[in-house]
Amino acid sequence: MSNCQPVIRLDRVSKAYDEGDARRIVLHHVSLTICKGEFVVLLGKSGSGKSTLLNLIGGIDVPTEGDIWLGEHCITALSDHERTLLRRKYIGFVFQAFNLIPVLNVLENVMLPLELSGARGGEVRARAQSLLEQVGLAHRMSAFPDQLSGGEQQRVAIARALISDPLVVLADEPTGNLDYETGQTVLELLDTLTRRAGKNLVMVTHSEDVIGIADRVLRLRDGHLIESPATSPAPNGRASTQYVTSA
Repeated sequence: MSNCQPVIRLDRVSKAYDEGDARRIVLHHVSLTICKGEFVVLLGKSGSGKSTLLNLIGGIDVPTEGDIWLGEHCITALSDHERTLLRRKYIGFVFQAFNLIPVLNVLENVMLPLELSGARGGEVRARAQSLLEQVGLAHRMSAFPDQLSGGEQQRVAIARALISDPLVVLADEPTGNLDYETGQTVLELLDTLTRRAGKNLVMVTHSEDVIGIADRVLRLRDGHLIESPATSPAPNGRASTQYVTSA
């Protein structure tokens, strides 16, 4: 695809764990290119390596073999500290468990990533307030996490993931702790906000419900990555593209 601007690239990435005398291979020579603006879904049964792959892309973990690139940065060539700084600048995370700080209110939770990067002042607060308005929580800025519903907490987590204006948003089972209706609302919100901002969204899930709104659907099976067609067109009308190889 000639107009593809690669944002994420995996080059023959493998991940294995030593379990006693045995070696368990989770990912086997996976290669993948994700283009700018794509919403990609990773499907697979429990234990298939979905979260492992997401953690590798996010620089939380490192591969046993192969290289991973985020834009022009080779993540696998960086030190732990350098990967931490790269995550803060370029990656937003949305987790199943929300991971909000209980002693901080909603506004403070959203502001936290920028403050950890050294930003301070009214501009940080204004950006956090704007994002909370976009996720429908302008009236809950002073509330604490334990005063929110699960859906509200996940919307706070989405605002927090976007506060640093990341290149990529990584979502790990973002609807796993929500009921179906609330989960659908959260999915639509994630899709809308990331597309509006021109971000890449890579989502791990075991749910088939998200297939219809994704640009590409990838399945992990026996350590290999396989591209599957979506059951319905993506909202932006883009066709699925074949950038997956697994040897």
